[in-house]
Order: sequence, then C-alpha cells, then structure tokens
Amino acid sequence: MRSTNNGQDPYTEDGTVDFHGNPAVKKSSGNWRACPYILANECCERLAYYGMSTNLVNYMKDRLHQGNAAAAKNVSNWSGTCYVMPLLGAFVADAYAGRYWTISSFMIVYIMGLSLLTLTASVRGLEPRCHGGVCDASRSQTAAVFAALYLIALGTGGIKPCVSSFGADQFDESDASEKKRKTSFFNWFYFSINIGSLVASSVLVWVQTDVGWGWGFGIPAAAMALAVGSFFLGTPLYRHQRPGGSPITRVAQVIVAALRKIRVEVPEDKSLLHETAREASAIRGSRKLDHTDQFEFLDRAAVETAGDEATKDGQANPWRLCTVTQVEELKSLVRLLPVWASGIVFSAVYSQMGTMFVLQGNTLDRRLGRRFQIPSASLSLFDTLSVIAWVPVYDRLVVPIARRFTGRERGFTQLTRMGVGLVISIFAMLAAGVLELTRLSAVKRYGLYDDAGGGAVPVSVFWQVPQYFIVGAAEVFTFIGQLEFFYDQAPDAMRSMCSALSLTTTALGNYLSALLVTIVTGITTKNENLGWIPDNLNRGHLDYFFWLLAILSLLNFGAYLFIAKWYTYKKTTDSQNKVDDDVELR
Repeated sequence: MRSTNNGQDPYTEDGTVDFHGNPAVKKSSGNWRACPYILANECCERLAYYGMSTNLVNYMKDRLHQGNAAAAKNVSNWSGTCYVMPLLGAFVADAYAGRYWTISSFMIVYIMGLSLLTLTASVRGLEPRCHGGVCDASRSQTAAVFAALYLIALGTGGIKPCVSSFGADQFDESDASEKKRKTSFFNWFYFSINIGSLVASSVLVWVQTDVGWGWGFGIPAAAMALAVGSFFLGTPLYRHQRPGGSPITRVAQVIVAALRKIRVEVPEDKSLLHETAREASAIRGSRKLDHTDQFEFLDRAAVETAGDEATKDGQANPWRLCTVTQVEELKSLVRLLPVWASGIVFSAVYSQMGTMFVLQGNTLDRRLGRRFQIPSASLSLFDTLSVIAWVPVYDRLVVPIARRFTGRERGFTQLTRMGVGLVISIFAMLAAGVLELTRLSAVKRYGLYDDAGGGAVPVSVFWQVPQYFIVGAAEVFTFIGQLEFFYDQAPDAMRSMCSALSLTTTALGNYLSALLVTIVTGITTKNENLGWIPDNLNRGHLDYFFWLLAILSLLNFGAYLFIAKWYTYKKTTDSQNKVDDDVELR
C-alpha cells in the first residue's frame, strides 16, 4: 500500500527513490533538509576551483614566463574545457550511473588534479626555478602544470552539471509547495557558489601573491576534501532520479524513425500519434510530455503504420516507431539550442574578469595604505559581493514586487530574467572601456608609455569596482536564470545533459574570447604595430577590445528578443505543470 491513514501518499510522485532504490518517503528525504549538504559541497568545491583559477593568469605570467596574450589565451582555453567536459559527466549520469555516483567518482579525479597542481608549485624539480624575480619553466614542468589543470577540468566535468540538478531533484515537482521552494533553491545554490568565490578571490589570492603558490594551491585541495565530506554526509537524506538510458540513442531513434517515414502524412488529430497506454512514460525516470506543434517533421516518428515491427517483448521497435514523449524530448532539446547560443557572448563578457580585467588592474595603482598592495585578481571579490547582495534582494524583494504586477509565481518569465542580464552585461563592458580611456589619458598626461610596472599609472585600481559589480548583477539575472531554465525545460531524463549544455555556453564564451584575442592580435599587429593588447598595455588600446564586446553584446540581445518570442515552453501531461510561463519575453 502507498497510502497513509489520512489518505495522503507518503511517497514522492516524481519517481525519485532513496539510496537503496526504494520509493522516496517525503517526510524523511529530500526537500530543504537534504540541501545544506549539497550547498556546502558546492561552496567548498567552488572555493577550490576559484581559489586555483582566479589568479591563474598571473601564475602563467610569473612562473611559466608567458606573455599577456599567451597567458590570457591559455587560461581561456582551459576554462573553456572545464565547461565542455560537463557534457561527458552529464551523459554518464543521465544514461548509466545517476547523478549521485557520477559526482562521487569525478570528485576523486578532481582531487588528484589539485594535488598534482600543488606539487608543481611546491616540490623541487616540479617547481620552476626563479632568479631575480624571473622564472624559467622547463617543458616538463609546464607539461606537469597543464596535466594537473586538465585533470581538474575532467573532474569538474562530472560535478558541475550534476550538482545543481541533483539539488533540484530533492524537490517533488508534483507537489505545489515543494515546486515553489525549488525556484528559491537555484538562487541560494548560486549564492553558495559565490560565498566560496568570495574567500577564493580575497584570502587565497593574497596567499598566492604574498605567501606562496604552494600554499595558494594547497588550500583549494583541502577545500575540495571538505566538499567530498559534506556531500557524503547527506547520503541518507538524498532523493535519486533513476538514469533513463542513453539520451543520444533516444534522439537518434526519433531522427531515424522520422526519416524512414518521410513520405507518411501526419494526422490532423494528434491524439492518433503513438503513446503508451499506461500512466507512466516508456522512458524510465520521465513523465509524459504533451504534443507541441513545432517541428512537425519529427511527428512522423510517432505515426503508426502497418510496417512497424514489434520487439520480442511485444513493444514497438523504437527505431521505427517512437512515443510522443520521446519525440517531444527531441523537440524540447532543439528549442533550447537558440536560447543556449544566445548565452555565448554573455559568457565571453563574463570571462574578462579572469583575463582582461586582471591585466588592466595590473597596470593601475593597487596600493591599500602605505605598505599593502591589493592583487589585481582580488578585485573579482566585488563581483562576488555583488552576487551575494543581489541574490537575497532578488529572491525577497524583486520577485514579490514583480509578482504583484505580472501575476506569475516566479515574478518574471525565465526568458525575461535572462534578457535583463544580457542588457546589464553591455554596461559592464562600457564601464571597463571608459576606465581604460581614463587610464590611457593618465599614461599620456604623465608620459608613462614605457613604465608598465605595477601601480605605475596614477589611477586607483578600485575604479574597476563598478565593472565587476555590474557583471555580478548581470550574473544574478542571466546565469541563475539559465540554471533554472535549462533544468525546468529539459526532459526529465535529460536534465544533467541540458544542465551541461547550459554550461557549455561558458566554455564557448571562453573560446570566443580567446578567438577574439587571436584575431585582434593578428590583425592589429600587422606591419610591426604593437596592436590592441601588447605586453605593455600603456602602448595598447584595450578599450577597443571592450567596445568590440559591447557591440557584440548589443547585437546578441537583438537576436535574443526574436528567440524569446519564438520559444514554446515544455508541457507535461500533469495539469499542474501546464500552468507555466508564457512564451513571450515580457
């Protein structure tokens, strides 16, 4: 029996199970009681990641003896890889291992990478030799550093796409009160990320700069060990979604079945399309999806014909006949792609905090008092403080006010929220460009063209605070909106994959940034010109690079408006989930 004495079902209705594979009991599992362990895990893991990566461009310059453009490009490529690898981890989670075991396994790889990176900065033979403040890393030492970095990239690939989805799995979407709490979870999940980032961009950057890189990389390794401990402590409380089999196979089946029936007419009455008679979907771990009118060509995969063959167990051969839910899975994925693509330019803007903002800050007056110089990479803590300030304001103030005007539970549609962030990001690049004009004006006024040392330009590094703060505000709207949007709009059995898809915008944003640097450097250094981004920025034009990104961001927002009007939200057969946000960006 699945009912209590008062007639209420004691189990979750979304198919989640406990650690032993039994139906999850609502009162003793999941919900906010399980989330502190997941949030603490994410906080410590992000502390480890940002503690190692925030100042990485300076490590490559100072210890690996790389130039500005080379260091920025290597950091962008590595950071991009960190956000491509989640596609691998998500596939493993959705198809075979489930989110819990995927996170657990990849955390071990992550710690191995952090440990190796610590050794390269502290053990004689692996650590580059330095003389008079100039370091000369051998090929093997450089290779060890990059091996450690790409082990970390592999490790984060199994964690990043699964943790946010695993946290959201703790809330039963069939329960109205739990579904409402899930929206707040994404805000506080991003809040936890930025608490870890705050410690990393302040304390750890100072440790790396003033104490040593060995300690600076060792502390993130210890933080990652804490993340592992926190995650395992919550094991008895977690709810688990069963893996639904390979999503790639299901997508291929729909395409093949539709192509086989290319001459078959789709019936006007869509209720005639093939779907299982039972209440549950044929895809394990997924609810049934309602038919939508877009991409009608794919509906042919669900048209029943006389030539459809049955498998040995009497079920339809999925390579010839697919269910409506399986077809709608692919439609949902295709609809997500334009929204996904619109996040790439935003991510390129975001990536400047780890590259161009740091290089710009290196040339400014970084004095704090008479003796202390703040590391330029530490200015990213103002981005973190911005997010930490904006998350509770958005959750407790902006949403309730917006709810009064729009009548929506979330306040804004998810697409509106992301669009607001895209607009804000334009102003971040404008602020950075204006500061660079001011800096170059000071260089001209004081004749500092050949004095590129730290603090040489008499403009305080704290004038960078506005551009960091604006990026933080944009994150709260766009990145958190993406987290919720890609989880909510993903088919149930493809949520890790779609979360990973949203993360690849960050990867492609980093790659786009690296590509732009390469193109700009190649074009502007012709005929022996120094170019926009020379090693001595006092003779460059970094402001032109910021204007370029502002223009790309404006064009990207224009395209986003068309995408948002075109998008159709996912509908499940559960009537509760049909009442959702409208299609249009408003």
